[in-house]
Amino acid sequence: MATPPATQSTTPDPDPAPAATLAPAASTSAAQTLPEPLWRESKVRNGDSLSLLLNRWGVSSRTVYQLEKSSGGRQLRKLIPGETIRALLDAEGELQQLVYAKSRLHSEHFVRNNGSFSHRTVVREADVLPTLRSGVIEDSLFLSGQRAQLPDRIIMELANIFGWDIDFIFDIREGDSFALIYEEKYLDGELLGSGNILAAKFVNRGKVYRAVRFEDQHGDAAYYSAEGISMRKAFLRAPLDVFRISSGFNLKRKHPIHKMIKAHRGVDYAAPTGTPVFAAGDGKVIESGFSSANGNYVFIKHGQTYITKYLHLHKRSVKTGDSVKQRQVIGSVGATGYATGPHLHYEFLVNGVHRNPRTVPLPQATPVPVEDQLAFERFATPLLQQLEPSAASSLEIASSELPESNRQ
Repeated sequence: MATPPATQSTTPDPDPAPAATLAPAASTSAAQTLPEPLWRESKVRNGDSLSLLLNRWGVSSRTVYQLEKSSGGRQLRKLIPGETIRALLDAEGELQQLVYAKSRLHSEHFVRNNGSFSHRTVVREADVLPTLRSGVIEDSLFLSGQRAQLPDRIIMELANIFGWDIDFIFDIREGDSFALIYEEKYLDGELLGSGNILAAKFVNRGKVYRAVRFEDQHGDAAYYSAEGISMRKAFLRAPLDVFRISSGFNLKRKHPIHKMIKAHRGVDYAAPTGTPVFAAGDGKVIESGFSSANGNYVFIKHGQTYITKYLHLHKRSVKTGDSVKQRQVIGSVGATGYATGPHLHYEFLVNGVHRNPRTVPLPQATPVPVEDQLAFERFATPLLQQLEPSAASSLEIASSELPESNRQ
């Protein structure tokens, strides 16, 4: 497992020096009557503007106007909550420097210079270290991932990578296992967050699934199996992330409202009202409307062979004729029409015939381009070897050894 760097980054700290080192020495009498130059800092909150923040500190509207009209000042006109504004005020309360920190890695610096403000952008680079984690399923993937010290975002991404092949609600079993290499980002020895999953393995009921993130010559990144087959199928196995199956595909089901045997030609995914519903694949919306039985519904046609249907939506986000991409939000879970509670009724049709969405074979997406296959093999082989039990005690690959196009 990778560890954070022992020494701070070689990139110099872009933040201005403390006020005491910037201010000229003052006489004893002046120091007794005038305040020392000081830095003020504030996190941007909803409704904040630059003028509102600086006016709180006694900075004049004229100075704010000069800042916004300076080179780079246009970015100061729309601050985003969570960003940071730092201002250096001199002994008379005049603004001398302003730092607009968009993130720990990106900041805009403004310095007073002969009555106006000069500007420079400072972008720092985090140290990106590959990190190995592994675990065994004891209950859910999420809880088991947390025990393996995986960030929540990485757990969700792991599920997304293998989600076309594994139903993480019904398919996983106690004793299944996973291993993955993902990026951790550090700045001056402090963990900032996680990056991409570089490679992953999941063992489900004895069957091994492997995936590697690879970026082709055109800069397009995707996850592929060890054989170079795309992990991404043409369709999602389930069109929403948070759910439980309340009613499966059953041609002899007793209808809960009508109390009679009526074929249930889809799968019901129970989820809270408002849960986003995704398009299962690229396609065109052929119907988006409302009926007393279906409530709000969306039907999508995918080429000449497939149609997917989404019923009982709370809201629809697309209209008839729209083109949609896979995982595009098309609506949200609701309980409109003949529904006993909030859920999505999802149907999958092949050549006009209803098929079980949970078991129907899903067509593959494109494999690694032919011209990139040798580069893929050279990149994937050492990563996948690190996921094997014999290599689990250490992670020998370093980020500097990765091809440049696959480090971002």
